[in-house]
Amino acid sequence: MSTTTPHGPGNEFDITTRSNGLTRRRLTEKFFGLLAILSALVAVAILALVLGTVLFKGIDSLDWSFFTEPRPLFGEDGGIADALIGSVLIVGMCMVMAIPCAVLVAIYMSEYASARVAAFLRLVLDVMNGIPAIVVGIFVFGLLVVGHGQSAVYGAFALAILMLPMVARATQEVLDIVPRSQREASLALGVTKWRTTWNIILPSAIGGILTGVVIAVARVAGETAPLLFTSSIAANAVSFDVSSALPTLPVAIFVFSESPDPSEQAMAWAAAFVLIAFVLVMNVLAKIFAGRKRRQLEGG
Repeated sequence: MSTTTPHGPGNEFDITTRSNGLTRRRLTEKFFGLLAILSALVAVAILALVLGTVLFKGIDSLDWSFFTEPRPLFGEDGGIADALIGSVLIVGMCMVMAIPCAVLVAIYMSEYASARVAAFLRLVLDVMNGIPAIVVGIFVFGLLVVGHGQSAVYGAFALAILMLPMVARATQEVLDIVPRSQREASLALGVTKWRTTWNIILPSAIGGILTGVVIAVARVAGETAPLLFTSSIAANAVSFDVSSALPTLPVAIFVFSESPDPSEQAMAWAAAFVLIAFVLVMNVLAKIFAGRKRRQLEGG
């Protein structure tokens, strides 16, 4: 029999033998760990820089009148009250249009459609998610605005086209992770499929659905391109008439930023800070909904 040394060929598969590459692997792990930490710090720094810059440039315009007065006329003081109300109305109508349709599409994909049809619908929704917002704006402009004029309803319809695939895909993903045993137990008791979906599946997935809705609302609330084509020619006054064009916060930021008046440029920064704050709040709410639902599922 041949003899082997502790570091000879016979011990090449011995797990107790110290590897010559152990130090190199440890250095590689430390390097990638440090790279990941630096990347996270860069992301946080970019967000802090954006927030700090926007707040610094717009803080002088952030007062009570900024939220209670409409857009100013030439050389006058004003605020964004009309844009805030217009944004609330348009986003609210967008939610009414998009959310029920999106949830129904997701229910059909998850509970009723065959695998081939569901795969096709997922592809359609993914393609819709990738359509640029300006393309949607041009589409609605040519379909509805031309010959009829701008309207807040048309703006809401354009935003609904953007929101629908986001909510549908998020809802479909959440419905798919609901345990199959819940469906089977309900059906075994003689409950119809639609009642199972309404009383069992949807309540189990409501947290994830709300999270997807909140994120989608935060996304469409900041869209400017569709509203430039559908609801940008509006009066400098607070209005609740959705049949005509209404001012909105993204369009107001665009208009203020193009103004040669330094005070209106400062108002653009202030309005941008308000919009960013809204998006941050909506994302925090989404995280709270998701965390609460996760704890409920873990507790169950």
